[in-house]
Amino acid sequence: MKYENIKDKRDKEFKRLTGVPHQLFKQMLTIVNQESPTFGRPPTLPNADQLLLTLMYWREYRTQFHIAETYGVSESTVCRTIHKIEKMLMDSGQFRLPGKKKLTESDTTIEVILVDATEQAIERPKKTEVALQR
Repeated sequence: MKYENIKDKRDKEFKRLTGVPHQLFKQMLTIVNQESPTFGRPPTLPNADQLLLTLMYWREYRTQFHIAETYGVSESTVCRTIHKIEKMLMDSGQFRLPGKKKLTESDTTIEVILVDATEQAIERPKKTEVALQR
């Protein structure tokens, strides 16, 4: 699936395919375009397809082998692309998840109740005592 094929889809359909609406995709693409290096060998896939590839990996949990076959690149290219796009988006600060402390903060108070459920020895009659009681 190339970006050129889905860019004209309605927002609802686009979000179903990629997991993000058009507007958010365009924000992500702007960051990727700004951060992409302009030196060295040009990438096989355009930036929009690299971002779409990464979103496909996150959204569908497809293996990198299947994504590589879809885009006609190697698995290692898919792996490098995913890591590169993730790093660009995280470094921008706009798409970073809150930290562990922020996620664990809560307004609710937790009460702890301890119950002693240890086993207690029970006095049982001896075999000889049982026979005598009969």
